Amino acid sequence: MVERPLRVGLVGLGRMGQNHLRVLSMLKGVELSFLADADGDTAKRLGAVHNVPVVSDLGQVSEPVDAIVICTPTVTHADYIKAAAAKVKNIFVEKPLSGTLKEAMDIAEFSAERGLNVQVGFIERFNPAVQELKAILDKADRVISIDFMRTNKLSARITDVDVVTDLMVHDIDLALYLNGPALDVAAHGYARHEMIDFASALITHENGRFSRIQASRVTDKKKRQIEATCIDMFIDCELLRKEIIINRQSEIRHVAGQPYTISAIQEAVEVRPQEALLSELQAFVASCSGHVDPGLPGAKAGLEAMIICDKIQRSVVA
Repeated sequence: MVERPLRVGLVGLGRMGQNHLRVLSMLKGVELSFLADADGDTAKRLGAVHNVPVVSDLGQVSEPVDAIVICTPTVTHADYIKAAAAKVKNIFVEKPLSGTLKEAMDIAEFSAERGLNVQVGFIERFNPAVQELKAILDKADRVISIDFMRTNKLSARITDVDVVTDLMVHDIDLALYLNGPALDVAAHGYARHEMIDFASALITHENGRFSRIQASRVTDKKKRQIEATCIDMFIDCELLRKEIIINRQSEIRHVAGQPYTISAIQEAVEVRPQEALLSELQAFVASCSGHVDPGLPGAKAGLEAMIICDKIQRSVVA
């Protein structure tokens, strides 16, 4: 017996939405049921290219659908999640979960009450360099601190969120994913016209580890860097090039009773080539079929990240 494909609808066809469209259209076992976007011309054009029906809003969806992917502006996430919940249990929403902490709390509660399978688009969890880094850290003698740096120029398409919920939220999620729950948050930053464009935060975690996170969209330089300090090694992880270098401690050895020092050993870690968005959507499709993966970022993870975002934002603009 051949299983029928998972019927998926896509809402939002901006740059990120079109990336989702590209990947969803080639995923085995997935059938695109409909496309929707505020720009009707864009929706019609892409619908014709991919031979997918187009609707102007979710209220027009009459055919059965199994899952909905939401790639709309952040300020609309909460409304679209609730509208999608009237049609399906399986919902993917691009990061962040919502535009405000209050909305995130409401959506997390709403999702739990409805028994929804919500996945938040924290794509960096699926970056193969991050997955390899986590495997290394899980075996480390002791992790002391992890530093995250993320910079990018301000995009003209992003006008509804600051640098904290636009860029930094990725590394906030990674900090919680790699270092565990937060105990305390301290932050400072720079705001221009009441919009935060630079932020730096120190998170103290319940397990005693630290996360130092810096995000900026003040300059044009694009950077995605993670550095981990452990008792037995220092790790450089470059997310754009997907490169990991481990620097191990110097050591003293004895030969014929005479000591000699081996300087720090540098080791390049092989990172498998894999598109993060493909892995992310494959994981979502698997979850829609009942495959439970505790590592997937659900509504609870989306809320936890927004709690940290809110603390940082209030510290910067205080």
